[in-house]
Amino acid sequence: MELPSRLIDRAVDQIAGLPGVGRRTALRLALHLLARNEEDVRRFTESIQDMREGVKACTVCGNLGEEEVCGICRDARREDSRIAVVEDLRDLLAIEATGHFRGRYHVLGGVISPMDGVGPADLRVESLVARAASEACQEIIFALPTTMEGDTTAFYLDKRLRECGVEITTLA
Repeated sequence: MELPSRLIDRAVDQIAGLPGVGRRTALRLALHLLARNEEDVRRFTESIQDMREGVKACTVCGNLGEEEVCGICRDARREDSRIAVVEDLRDLLAIEATGHFRGRYHVLGGVISPMDGVGPADLRVESLVARAASEACQEIIFALPTTMEGDTTAFYLDKRLRECGVEITTLA
């Protein structure tokens, strides 16, 4: 379908580039933004730009936040002895939403996927091995997806972490 403006078409293309957003939804969102008042659209675009510029990965675990070290890593009430290994922020947030896990996290930033060109060097593996080797760490919990890529990643990490002498468990 040809749109009446190349500017609308460009906006639709950009919005449709988001995961799970097709062209029809992107067009609906673009037209909605076009109908909003200028101040609302300015706040919307500023918030996206501010997020892009201000959010960074925690230097300890890879969680996202505005500080060099995230709130979870700074929380002295957390157990240093247990580290849950997750693929990304969504998994960390899902576990946190339960309110039951009081340990630490390690965000890998993906899973091993040869088909997508993602190998161990593309993930935060070395920092996980270093954390597991610390005296405080006693257990590594794999909270990875139950997919072939997740299983491959868990198998690789298991082999790398065995030398650290920590207990390795997997969520059921």
